[in-house]
Amino acid sequence: MTRSTARGAPELLAAVDLGSNSFHMVVARYTHGQLIVIDRLRESVRLGSGMDEEGRLDREVAARAIACLERFGQRLREIHPDKVRVVGTNALRRAHRKQSFLEKARVALGFPIEIVSGMEEARLIYSGVSHTMPSGSGRRLVVDIGGGSTELIIGEDLTPLKLESTQLGCVGLSERFFAGGKLSAKRFARARVAARSELEPIEEAYRKVGWVQAVGSSGSVKAIGDAIRELDPLAQAITPEGLEAVIEVILRADHVRDIPLAVLNDDRRQVFPGGLAILCEVFDVLDVKRMEVSDGAMRDGLLYDLVGRLTREDARERTVRAMQARYHVDLAQAERVERTALGFLSQVADAWQLDDALAEQLLAWAARLHEIGLDVSHSRYHQHGAYLLENADMPGFPREEQRILARLVGGHRRKLSLEGFDQLLPSWDKRSIFLIVLLRIAVLLHRGRGRAPLPELTLIARGRTLEMRFPVRWLREHPLTVSDLSQEIDLLRAADLRLRVYSSRGLPAV
Repeated sequence: MTRSTARGAPELLAAVDLGSNSFHMVVARYTHGQLIVIDRLRESVRLGSGMDEEGRLDREVAARAIACLERFGQRLREIHPDKVRVVGTNALRRAHRKQSFLEKARVALGFPIEIVSGMEEARLIYSGVSHTMPSGSGRRLVVDIGGGSTELIIGEDLTPLKLESTQLGCVGLSERFFAGGKLSAKRFARARVAARSELEPIEEAYRKVGWVQAVGSSGSVKAIGDAIRELDPLAQAITPEGLEAVIEVILRADHVRDIPLAVLNDDRRQVFPGGLAILCEVFDVLDVKRMEVSDGAMRDGLLYDLVGRLTREDARERTVRAMQARYHVDLAQAERVERTALGFLSQVADAWQLDDALAEQLLAWAARLHEIGLDVSHSRYHQHGAYLLENADMPGFPREEQRILARLVGGHRRKLSLEGFDQLLPSWDKRSIFLIVLLRIAVLLHRGRGRAPLPELTLIARGRTLEMRFPVRWLREHPLTVSDLSQEIDLLRAADLRLRVYSSRGLPAV
């Protein structure tokens, strides 16, 4: 991997969107505060159609996905790993035994893959659309019809106000009601009923918030917009009249291959009826009169998130601060624990292979959030905190990072259970345990919540063993800490970890 180090040199960034229908990659140059797209790739993989009801992925489809990622990987080789984000959406959220596939995909692509929640997907979509469209006055409704889900967002300027992700996608709906490519008015009507049932629960809330502009993004909406313009070259947007005209045309055919619309390629034809049924119901349920089509999409949102991370405007930092406020975190205590934990990390990072930016960030965020469970109950508050982190909507955080944070917070005190760590992606299934050890000891040493600084401590890591050296006098003056360290030795030993505490003279202190 190469990286430009010259002052002012352009940064290459890349985003990869592993959707249920298509895989997309976009490469951009960030220079002088602007993103300039220099390359785009799209391949129809149909991941969602290769998955059964139990989430098992067809071998042929999996092989097709891996082959696509190998091609994408070639294009990404010269981009620094910190400047690439790869995310999976609905299909990978549903996949059974996804870890095996994700590991093969990581090897093929050369980069780890994040699985984002539906709400995070919605946030990224809104970011991509809002950054690539002219600023307008008033609220904006953004609708994105993907292969496995449909996201609906209301926002103002760059800020999303309401987000929703429905289990409604063009691939799933097309396979359910237009199996084998068969078309009929009856099938289309049934597809619309199914779409309406998913959209009606949000109708009241969305109409109450309101908007002045409706925008559609991604493949299905773009294809529908193109179809309307093929029928009426003067059409400037998607309208109810335009949708009806497209419906009339497609229902002249008995099969998707016979749809008389030149703008549809073979891949899009397969899922076009499902996407059209969804958009028709979006218009009806939410009473949309006009929808513009945006070139922005989730992958663009990923790029702007990367820019934010480069310019210290990381959405994850804002989320952590918001959670600290929401759950009334003692900020002074959180800062003490964070400072100590990061100091420990600097001493053992090489030995424990924690010498990357994400490891440092995860430890810092865990330290800032380790007490959020106190807002629920003092009893087992570490478990309450883990549950909140595992299940909360956390803008900017992919699901895997949320899971790691939940494991760190859930393991920072009392008995250390390693249950669930094998579900984390390699290498985090092992490295997270070492981060927990550092967090546990930092929390232990700040049990008194006092302002007095800790003495200079030396840490040495070897395999699953951590050695700590304390000043002799300090240990004599802190008998409670000595007792806590003795207990911690036993707790870590039960998890096959060894903590050894010595005085600065090299003698065992506990």
